[in-house]
Amino acid sequence: MMPSATWFVRPTARAWRCAPAPDGVRRFHAELPDYASTPLTELPSLAAEWGVGRVFVKDESARLGLSAFKALGASWAVHRILAERASEAPVRLVTATDGNHGRAVARMARLNGRPAHVFVPRGVHPDAVAAIEAEGARVTRVDGPYDAAVRCAAEAADKPPAVLVQDTAWPGYEEIPGWIVEGYTTLFHEVDGQLRAAGLESPDLLAVPVGVGSLAQAAVTHYRSRPTGPAPALLAVEPVAAACVLTSLVRGGPVAVETGRTTMAGLNCGTPSSLAWPSLRDGLDAAVAVTDADSARASRDLGALGVSSGPCGAASLAGVRAALTGQGAGGRRTALGLGPAATLVLLSTEGTAANPAAAPGTSP
Repeated sequence: MMPSATWFVRPTARAWRCAPAPDGVRRFHAELPDYASTPLTELPSLAAEWGVGRVFVKDESARLGLSAFKALGASWAVHRILAERASEAPVRLVTATDGNHGRAVARMARLNGRPAHVFVPRGVHPDAVAAIEAEGARVTRVDGPYDAAVRCAAEAADKPPAVLVQDTAWPGYEEIPGWIVEGYTTLFHEVDGQLRAAGLESPDLLAVPVGVGSLAQAAVTHYRSRPTGPAPALLAVEPVAAACVLTSLVRGGPVAVETGRTTMAGLNCGTPSSLAWPSLRDGLDAAVAVTDADSARASRDLGALGVSSGPCGAASLAGVRAALTGQGAGGRRTALGLGPAATLVLLSTEGTAANPAAAPGTSP
């Protein structure tokens, strides 16, 4: 379903402030056997294309042994869940996924010796489903969109020993999604250190792909909780076929949208997370919707520059390109506060192996 608008901007968001994420998450991740900071790769050709100072891509194609950032949230949430229970207590981890989150939960379940049950909606690529099954998880296919898979997972986790490990929230179910968001904050602390190593204090613009908005919530929390220093502009990027956050921002309140076909399967979500929404409403500077063709071009461009980026990860590049070029670009640059010396950071949230383009004949 095409959104009524493909661009939203609110520059006053840079003045909004919130409480920081809790301490301890980075230390937990640093102690995991497979932990290493993912690369922050500078791409001068994109800076030249857009007429800005420097452009970096945060490459999440290899994160904790998986090919997407989702392992950060799943690992912390599963750790918190198991820490609250006796070590011998039975636990079955249940979730719904468009691909990456489900595999991350299945991996953490396997590493902790627990069973996992993952619900996948219509349109998830068979390779992504096979990767979840290879982690030892039971997979149930749902003949419906992502929101329907979430409902099925919630029903399956209704009784112990099942525990729902979902990366979206709704009234009455917000604690575990909050832990997942906390897990994502490690990514932004890494960016801080990597920019400092490059002689920079902070990005002027950070672009983040958005499904239900949990990663964007983590970005808002990180950058809007700083008591001093420059506040970057935060740009959310969604598929035109599933622009639930953009539509909600335009309408002034959270709404569910009917989703359609998109190769950006991991972003094909119709309802913003209730936990994320207040932060997105107040802390996002702008939101843009991009087409599958935009994302495909961005993925090819990143690949040519040595960055493995799937359709969802490449959405960041596509969104910045849409914002900074074409008719009205001057006004959009001004609204984002970007001058010729600006530093941009694009989050590439997955590699090409994480969530392949939708299989022929499917309709995510």
